[in-house]
Amino acid sequence: MKGIFITIEGGDGSGKSTQIELIKRYVTEHGHDVVLTREPGGTRISEAIRELVLDKSLSEMTDMTEALLYAASRAQHTETYIVPNLIAGKVVICDRYVDSSIVYQGIARGLGDSVRIINEYATNHLTPDLTILLDLSHGESMERKKGQKELDRLEMEEARFHEKVSDGYRQLAHEYPERILRIDASLPIEKIHDMIVQKLKQLID
Repeated sequence: MKGIFITIEGGDGSGKSTQIELIKRYVTEHGHDVVLTREPGGTRISEAIRELVLDKSLSEMTDMTEALLYAASRAQHTETYIVPNLIAGKVVICDRYVDSSIVYQGIARGLGDSVRIINEYATNHLTPDLTILLDLSHGESMERKKGQKELDRLEMEEARFHEKVSDGYRQLAHEYPERILRIDASLPIEKIHDMIVQKLKQLID
């Protein structure tokens, strides 16, 4: 595939949306076609699954059901949206991807390596060229989210769950340093962007 696949990971409130817009602007200014997408979601079917999996009224959902729903959404998204855009030579920037499932369901939910295996099938082994991890403590994340009107089913989980998520992301960054750029999300927005740009130059120049 001719395109470039970039994913953004991090806990809620870590500033992903802000950095995604800055990355898009930088890459576009350097002459590349950019598409933005998100997970779960990105296609009509995947967005329908998103509504289901994040519905806070579905408290009886089992951990494996949750993991399989995320994988199903990702399978549709990858095959019908991400891959065609990469084949067309575009830069695809995705808010969350497989790493989220490995961390949230595999590590924080305790489902282990089964999540990675499920998602290898779901994505046909598609791996990002670069993953940017915005690392923020759960305490600071909650502070940033004060005033948000409504939390979804995962955001409502207890603090220990989100601490496991943060630890899981750091574990992945340690295991895959060639792919995952871990950045302290408490740094100023401009500083974070500058660090990302240094990595982007290796991909797009």
